[in-house]
Amino acid sequence: MATVILVRHGRTTANATGLLAGRAVGVSLDQTGRDQAAVTGGRLAAIPLVGVVSSPLERCQQTARHILDRQAGTPYAPVDPNLTECDYGRWQGRTLTDLATEDLWPVVQSQPSAVVFPGGESMAAMQARSVAAIRRHDAAFEAEHGPGAVWAAVSHGDIIKSILADALGMHLDLFQRINVGPASVSIVRYGASRPIVHATNTDAGDLSWLSNGIQSGDAPVGGGAR
Repeated sequence: MATVILVRHGRTTANATGLLAGRAVGVSLDQTGRDQAAVTGGRLAAIPLVGVVSSPLERCQQTARHILDRQAGTPYAPVDPNLTECDYGRWQGRTLTDLATEDLWPVVQSQPSAVVFPGGESMAAMQARSVAAIRRHDAAFEAEHGPGAVWAAVSHGDIIKSILADALGMHLDLFQRINVGPASVSIVRYGASRPIVHATNTDAGDLSWLSNGIQSGDAPVGGGAR
């Protein structure tokens, strides 16, 4: 299969003030977030991406623009609502400090598969839609561009954590063990027999090795040469 680079949006004004933005409109990258997104765009510039798929929310589209502006070509750049932020319902717009006093908070931390946000979405539904979207785009990019295709998906922290948990074969109840920082890069390849996670939560380092895709095949015993 193709290779997907999962990119979280850069820091926002809401992130900086400890606010759960959710799907609220008008939440933009702050200056730190713009700088982070620019660095990520620079890291991905060495890779001829065949596509950059983004959540429809402004902060993700701003981050995707930093990536697209550094590409030599013109990657396909659709917006996919299935990569949008979790619907946090009545939690949206409240501070994390305030939310930590709610009875649901410890369940979010230890048993997210049982969580349904009041007036919003379940975390299990969030994972199901986002994983399905990533796998669908991945198969489409490979069908059009071949197994060496590399593409990027720009989304949100909980979305990317849930996608990584699925790729790692982890139950959703363990996904809080994964950290995904602003503008970070994680790399997954969906092989014929299983997904392979090549990187998680990186914010620095050369990615030019991805320019020729990732070779398919069995995992090397002993870890391989790279």
